[in-house]
Amino acid sequence: MEKTAHKQTINITPALQARIDELISHYPADKRKSALLPVLHEVQDAHDNWLSTDLMDVVAEILHIRPIEVYEVVTFYSMYNQKPMGKYMFEFCLTSCCGLRGADDMLEYACEKLQIAPGETTADGMFSVVGVQCLGACGYAPMMQLGDYYQEHLTKEKIDQIIEDCKAGKIILHDK
Repeated sequence: MEKTAHKQTINITPALQARIDELISHYPADKRKSALLPVLHEVQDAHDNWLSTDLMDVVAEILHIRPIEVYEVVTFYSMYNQKPMGKYMFEFCLTSCCGLRGADDMLEYACEKLQIAPGETTADGMFSVVGVQCLGACGYAPMMQLGDYYQEHLTKEKIDQIIEDCKAGKIILHDK
């Protein structure tokens, strides 16, 4: 299925459909909705790390649920993006432990360094910076997630190095 919506090409390839079918198979036939979270991850990963409304509608069709059921999940969880994001998305944990250890300052520094505001993407589409809720790594605060990995005990110097490593293509985003 291919369709263009809000600058996003929707392409459910045979390989993606097979992966979706495999995920759905882990649940009882009458409980397809239970596969929603992993299916959204797979679909988002296959579509430049974001989910347009039209793409969410396709997921609803695949799972035989109402579109609102998909929208509710996508708008609740910060791990799903509703707009195009940078190739490298810096997700700073902003809850208590990280906040007490300077996470707000690290987020602000990264934004200053990249010349964007929180929630924005650099003009070249390379970086986005967002604040998220607990990432479950309180002992390593302040920290952020970048791709599949945590960047821990952040300092301005570490952020500078991470940005340089991203620009040099040294950062691997996913284990897939």
